[in-house]
Amino acid sequence: MAGVFMISDHHFGHKSIIDFESRPFADTDEMTETMIDRWNAVVGKDDKVFHLGDFSFLNREKTTAIVSRLNGYKTLILGNHDRGRSRAWWLEAGFQEVSEYPIVYGGFFFLSHEPMYMNKHMPYVNIHGQKYEGNHYFNVCVEHWDYTPVTFEEIVRRVVPGEEQ
Repeated sequence: MAGVFMISDHHFGHKSIIDFESRPFADTDEMTETMIDRWNAVVGKDDKVFHLGDFSFLNREKTTAIVSRLNGYKTLILGNHDRGRSRAWWLEAGFQEVSEYPIVYGGFFFLSHEPMYMNKHMPYVNIHGQKYEGNHYFNVCVEHWDYTPVTFEEIVRRVVPGEEQ
């Protein structure tokens, strides 16, 4: 059975992100290879991955080379650093689906790059890619997950209360 994974904020090719986020890499080449290896260690060819934005700072040729090495059926929800390029650009780079807007997944989860407004009475969870925490939010930014996509099952396990008393 195919798995479903979530991840965000790889920032492939973004040298300054190593310093900004205190990433444990000597340079962008090491960062790229490590993140590709960690992706492929958990994501199989038939799995689905939702990337919640800020994928690459590289040109299309270099971005395509990275996307082609990553396992799974890949959906990109555009982040603030992705929106300077068209949806078509990202499709041509190798993503199977690209959304300019948040996606509702599983009837209960909002997938977005930026955290969305949620109040305590809303029965939803926002899976997102920026640093914001709360009862209705789940951050899948690479720094929080050791640069490895997280399974949807793990997200559900952490945010949906059990029915047993």
